[in-house]
Amino acid sequence: MEKRVLTTESGAPVADNQNSATAGIGGPLLIQDQHLLEKLARFNRERIPERVVHARGSGAYGHFEVTDDVTAYTKAAFLSEVGKRTELFTRFSTVADSLGGADAVRDPRGFAVKFYTEEGNYDLVGNNTPVFFVKDPVKFPDFIHSQKRDPFTGRQEPDNVWDFWAHSPEATHQVTWLFGDRGIPASYRHMNGYGSHTYLWTNAEGGAFFVKYHFKTNQGVRCLSAEQAAEVAGTDPTSHQTDLLQAIERGVHPSWTLYVQIMPAAEAADYRFNPFDLTKVWPHADYPLRRVGRMVLDRNPENVFAEVEQAAFSPNNFVPGIGPSPDKMLQGRLFAYADAQRYRLGVNHTQLPVNAPRATAADNYGRDGLMATRNGSRHDRNYEPNSYAGPSQTGQALSAALAVSGRTGTHPAPAHVKDDDFFQAGELYRLMTQEERGRLVANIAGSLSQVSREDVVERNLAHFHAADPDYGRRVEEAVRALRED
Repeated sequence: MEKRVLTTESGAPVADNQNSATAGIGGPLLIQDQHLLEKLARFNRERIPERVVHARGSGAYGHFEVTDDVTAYTKAAFLSEVGKRTELFTRFSTVADSLGGADAVRDPRGFAVKFYTEEGNYDLVGNNTPVFFVKDPVKFPDFIHSQKRDPFTGRQEPDNVWDFWAHSPEATHQVTWLFGDRGIPASYRHMNGYGSHTYLWTNAEGGAFFVKYHFKTNQGVRCLSAEQAAEVAGTDPTSHQTDLLQAIERGVHPSWTLYVQIMPAAEAADYRFNPFDLTKVWPHADYPLRRVGRMVLDRNPENVFAEVEQAAFSPNNFVPGIGPSPDKMLQGRLFAYADAQRYRLGVNHTQLPVNAPRATAADNYGRDGLMATRNGSRHDRNYEPNSYAGPSQTGQALSAALAVSGRTGTHPAPAHVKDDDFFQAGELYRLMTQEERGRLVANIAGSLSQVSREDVVERNLAHFHAADPDYGRRVEEAVRALRED
């Protein structure tokens, strides 16, 4: 095979890539050695700021195929007919740890899907749990700070973790998920994914429906015990990345079936609890799952940095027929996710191949900024409206308009008849078998017993008692036994 010529960044051929230029044999280096300086300067800049959350991730390409007619609920073109296929990219991730963290840890998993539709990219950004720890975005930075490494000790501190949860009773439902059997997935292929938030679908006639997304794994749910996870994380920190990569390489293409729960928009106001509360699920008895289609992952990225690390997702990337709901956490993320990508990757990150539209082309008046690759020609204008042939607005809203009323201010979420921070956590506990309950209690007690302050322990025990008396009693007994040892 004929070797290609190694060049500098400017395209000049490199004569020697083994020895730096020096002042005589064995002498000091020369600042005129452009190749050396260029290599060192580039090396110093190879890393970009890692994500504050979801830093450790894996991804793959694939497609989504519609299997059931949902045109009565949304006018989204990529969902417009049975059999239609849309290319996509999916990224899975842990939440709290850094880029160098292990995959097999007790942590929620990010589950983000970028659909390359003919109406633009649609990003669905969720987790492998249907709920979350907090319901208001103003609490999100504090929550993450409590879970990340302590500024003094440099490690995750049980005191910080449980102190925040002690003062955030709405976290009890997600804590029950996290410390239960599904808290550590065996692999990315063997976990479900959820949009988690509530979204708005709009049909061609303007009808409005609130929806929740459920991606059910077709490989079956498999999880690790705490003991198994510790062994896996110690022997192969990149276990989930390895599993996903190797499965696709050998032709085993993981898939998920997408279902949605659909609530007519008019029913939201009088539902028995706030349907936009991210700490709660909609009971399937009220809104059953409706099948939509199938997601298949069948191609690995060629370069992890370019296509996984630089993949940028934002829940405000909607397409006609899909829009946001009044979910406060979603509303906060509409800004925060896009802003994080502009900080990490620059204002032109949407022009990177993994993020650029594929079934259509972006056409707008955005110009300049770092790494601008789509700046137009002498015939293009960078303002609108104009008298030239530039793009213009459609006048067609992406989703239905929602009525709002009342005074501005920092209001708590509206109270519905049966809003409660503990009931659904108790329901989840009561769904578990005795063996599952035993593992849940042991997992919680193992962590909570490490907290140094008794008042923080008591506050958290009160949450479990409020969720279910048996739940609270068993956690309390297990914590006391560990603290007395």
